[in-house]
Amino acid sequence: MDIDVAGRSAYVYTGGRPLAAGGEQPVVMFIHGAQQDHSCWNLQSRWFAHHGFAVLAPDLPGHGRSGGAPLASIEALADWVVALLDALGVKKASFVGHSMGALVALEAAVRDPGRIDKVALIGAAVPMPVSEPLLDAARHDEARAVAMINNFSYSASGQIGRNAVPGLWLLGVNQRLMERQQPGVFGVDMSACNAYARSLDSLAAIAAPLLAIAGSQDRMTPPKAAKAIVAAIPGARLTVIPGSGHALMAEAPDAVLDSLWDFLV
Repeated sequence: MDIDVAGRSAYVYTGGRPLAAGGEQPVVMFIHGAQQDHSCWNLQSRWFAHHGFAVLAPDLPGHGRSGGAPLASIEALADWVVALLDALGVKKASFVGHSMGALVALEAAVRDPGRIDKVALIGAAVPMPVSEPLLDAARHDEARAVAMINNFSYSASGQIGRNAVPGLWLLGVNQRLMERQQPGVFGVDMSACNAYARSLDSLAAIAAPLLAIAGSQDRMTPPKAAKAIVAAIPGARLTVIPGSGHALMAEAPDAVLDSLWDFLV
C-alpha cells in the first residue's frame, strides 16, 4: 500500500491483507532497523495480519519503496511513524521495533504516549553507540559496512548456515536486503543511532506495557542493555532467546513470534 506522509510517498506492507475500515481490529506497527525495510518482518507481520490484527510494516523514508531522503534522527523518525498513523486515521497502535526501529518505538512512546497501546523492543540498547570503524564504513564503504554488520548480527551457529527456513542462507539474505537500499542510507541510519541521546532515566515516563526481547548471543545490543531498559521502566519485562544473535527475526523467527503473540494478544 502506498500513502502520502508529510508530502512524501510511503510504502506500507499490511501482511497480505487489506486494512479493515472502521478500526475494528487492534493495530500493530512493525518498525525495521538500519539499512533494512519492511521485508525483515515477513513472518511476524503476515502471522498477525492473518490472526486478528491490522498490520502496518512501513518502509521508513528513503528505505525500500518509500520516497524521500532518510531522516537523520531518531526523533524525526518517531514523529514520522506517528504522522503515518495520522495519515491512515489510526488513533492507537502497538509498536514493535528492531534495533534502530526499537529506538524509534521508544521515542514515540515517550513523545506521544496517547498513541501507543504496547511497545515491544527487539535488539535494543539505550544509548546505542556505533563504533567509529562501522560509522566510517557506513558513510564511505557500504560493502565493508554490510560485511561488518553480517559478522556482528548472527550467533556463532548462525554464521555457519543454520536457518529455520531450509534452503536459505541467513547471511546471504541479509546481505541482499542491505545492498538493495539506496546509497547514503546506511550512513544516515548509523549516525542517527549513534547520536540518540535520550537517557535511561527518562524512559520511566513510558506508561504503556513494554517487552524487551534480546538474543543471548547478541554482540551488538547484548542482553545487559535490554535489562537496563527494563529496569528503567516500571512494569516492563524481558525475554531472552537462547542462542540467537542480533538479527532475531531471521535467526529465531518462531521464538520471536511466540514472544510477540504472548505479549500483544
